[in-house]
Order: sequence, then C-alpha cells, then structure tokens
Amino acid sequence: MTKHQPIKRHQSLHGLSKDHHQGLLLCFKIRQGIKMGVEEKRIKKYCNWFWKEHLVPHFQEEERFVFPVLGNDHEMVRQALEEHQILKDLFNASKSDYDHLNQLERQLEAHIRFEERVLFNEIQDTATADQLTIIAQHHGKATSCEDWEDEFWK
Repeated sequence: MTKHQPIKRHQSLHGLSKDHHQGLLLCFKIRQGIKMGVEEKRIKKYCNWFWKEHLVPHFQEEERFVFPVLGNDHEMVRQALEEHQILKDLFNASKSDYDHLNQLERQLEAHIRFEERVLFNEIQDTATADQLTIIAQHHGKATSCEDWEDEFWK
C-alpha cells in the first residue's frame, strides 16, 4: 500500500476537503454495512439521504465555483464532470443490492481521491487570489452526518 504524504491544501479549499472526508466516511459506512450483512435497503436509504444533503450541493459548488478556475475543457475537469455524472446515475439508480453498493462505494472513493490528490492541487496552483476568495465565500454550511439515527455501520 502506497503511503501518501499529507496534502497542503489552500485554506479556501478546506471546506470542500472536509466534504470529501465525509464522502470517504460514507464509503467506510457502506463497506462496514456490507461486511456486517446489513439489509441493503438500510444502506441505500442512508446513501440516498447523503446524496441529497451532501453530494448534490457539493457537486453544484464545485461545478459553479471551483472547476471554472481551469475551465470545462480542461482534461481534469472533464474527468471530474464525467465522474459526477456516473455518481449521479449510481446514486439515483433504484438498485440497492450489495454489488451496486460496492460499485457506488468504489466509484465515490476513487473520485474523491482524484479530486484531492490531483485536481485540487492543480486548482490551487492555478487559481488567482480572487478566484480562491470566491470559492471560500461560496462554500455552504455542511449538514452533520451525525444526524442519521440508523447507524447500521456500528
């Protein structure tokens, strides 16, 4: 397993990186639920809530304020947008079996790792001070992931 050095993230991107951490926790919870044999519907219900409350606003923020730093024609932005669409399709699918949940979890984790390790580094190296200020100003207040009562992952 490759050990990654901590990334020095520009302060204006801290909120989005914290969102990514919550997304990685979702991946952990899905894996735990599957490992423990939790009913798929319980896991899917949490995923649906997380999608609506966390990921939809997060994706909108990235697409509106972060990705324009590089432009939608930039290879990394195109990849991120394609992955957003794949994730949207996975979250909105009516399937809730373990195979589907595994696919969703793997895709989300890979997407977050790409944004954190590659795309956000390029963004913070390219963005002007004004662009970074705009990003910081538009990060919404995070909804607590602790608000969910059915902690199937424990």
